[in-house]
Amino acid sequence: MAVERGQAHSDDLLRGKTVDALSPADRHLVTTLVLGVLRWQILLDQRIRSLLKKPNAKLDAEESIALRLGAYQLLFLDRIPAHAAIGESVELVLKAGHRYASGMVNAVLRRFARFDSLDEGLEELGAQAHPAWMVERWVSHYGAELATAICRHGQAQPTLTVRMENAQADQELVRAGIELAPGELLAGARTVVSGDVTLTAAFAEGRVRIQDEGSQLIGELAAASFEPAGEILDTCAAPGGKTFILAERKRQAHIVACDENPQRLAQLSSRLAAFGPRVECRVADASVLQDAIFDGALADVPCSGTGTLGRNPEIRHRLKPEDLPRQAERQRAILKATLRAVRPGGRVVYSTCSLEPEENEQVVAQVLAETPDARQFSLECRIDSLLAAGVLTSTGADCLRTCLTSEGALRLLPGAIHADGFFIALFEKAA
Repeated sequence: MAVERGQAHSDDLLRGKTVDALSPADRHLVTTLVLGVLRWQILLDQRIRSLLKKPNAKLDAEESIALRLGAYQLLFLDRIPAHAAIGESVELVLKAGHRYASGMVNAVLRRFARFDSLDEGLEELGAQAHPAWMVERWVSHYGAELATAICRHGQAQPTLTVRMENAQADQELVRAGIELAPGELLAGARTVVSGDVTLTAAFAEGRVRIQDEGSQLIGELAAASFEPAGEILDTCAAPGGKTFILAERKRQAHIVACDENPQRLAQLSSRLAAFGPRVECRVADASVLQDAIFDGALADVPCSGTGTLGRNPEIRHRLKPEDLPRQAERQRAILKATLRAVRPGGRVVYSTCSLEPEENEQVVAQVLAETPDARQFSLECRIDSLLAAGVLTSTGADCLRTCLTSEGALRLLPGAIHADGFFIALFEKAA
């Protein structure tokens, strides 16, 4: 209900105290139900509507969600008996005070259980679970095959990837019964195959962090692009995963981590406290930076997030085509301000977790056209240097080279790689 009302994000709620208090089995079930319903909501609603006596009837949010929860269990989960899924959905509308709707929910879900099945494969259904305008855009930009892969990735439970502080942390997790697999891109990343990482001492003490490989890659590319010492700016730092990587890799640098949200910044400051005064947190609007005092800067800007639909499925229900130009305007302002904030000869890494050209290539092209003292550099040399340093795996380096655009940016498409979708570009300010 909180997600439906736009009051919260599913990821925040599922990591919150209420869910943490549940038993491991119930916590996993809650996560499966919430994310599963959000991923398949468009398809579920279509099928539910077809079983209503009046398909265009207006349903209250509580009724819709109870129906979706029941239909999802009947369609996708094979360990929950049909009578239990139906009975719980009826109980939900009763508890919500919608006694008059209990008969309708019961009747619709019984019909659903009797007639509905996944006649098509999940791959074919993936596009039906995304807004048509999104799918059409991806087909237009990337072709039908890659668009299908993006949709398939958006419907799958995302892999849980962790960043290891060192080999000792790796061994600790194994001793704790956590089954790990090597990362695809980064030598220091691990995919969790089984076990609960959050219950380990290594996680509690920050020596193991949950972070997608694509997100880790941005931090590594930024660190490899900046000088060993000097002043580094992280313009939109919270929640701080990339700031951590900058601080770990650039131990002689002074890092300023900015965010315009004081609450998020306070949480970030607490997480970064172990690095001491060399990492400074400031409340700041990244779009109005002025003084050219930094030697390097990371602008990991707010964006539509369409590269993370598997991890943040509700984005597809909130995002509208008209949101993209507004996002791009803000992104251009942040990138131009970040370029102003670096000294001549300084470098800027720009990144998003969006798949949309308006937020990526078009932002870069427009900012370059309006900033004559900035030029774009290919990230191919950074891939080579990270491979030589043992940060990238050889497979990861080969994969990333296929993701380079003609201008030398990286466009990571989910489904084409085993990570969320990202766009990364590198700039240098003329000396």
